[in-house]
Amino acid sequence: MIRARTFLQVSLVSVLVAVAAGLLPASAQEKQEEAPAQTETLPPAYDEQMLRLAEILGSLHYLRALCGAEEGQRWRDEMEAMLKAEEPTPQRRAELIARFNRGFRSYREVYRECTPAAAEAANRYLRQGTRLAGEIPGRYGRQ
Repeated sequence: MIRARTFLQVSLVSVLVAVAAGLLPASAQEKQEEAPAQTETLPPAYDEQMLRLAEILGSLHYLRALCGAEEGQRWRDEMEAMLKAEEPTPQRRAELIARFNRGFRSYREVYRECTPAAAEAANRYLRQGTRLAGEIPGRYGRQ
């Protein structure tokens, strides 16, 4: 069980880095440089998935520490790495951070100590985050 959990954590981290590093195909990046600046920026097609992933990272940041995982700021650092690689507009950055904070606060309000339900929620978010982080580059990443 511990090995599987560790594998999921390592997988999630690896996939998060891959997601953040290559979301736009090279041809889209070239077209973006040639296009004149637009007054309104549309959210990327993967926006909802990224927002959900940010919320999951916030939840993991609280729940994993609550349940005794000695990971320090790992999940906050993952969020920061995602933001750095994503290079979002200030508005989008604020939205992603708000979702991270929402995930953190929603569990802080409910759980003051690690319960079986809190541990299960953390495990569920590890699985869901790993799945999402794999789907995003699969659908929207470089081919």
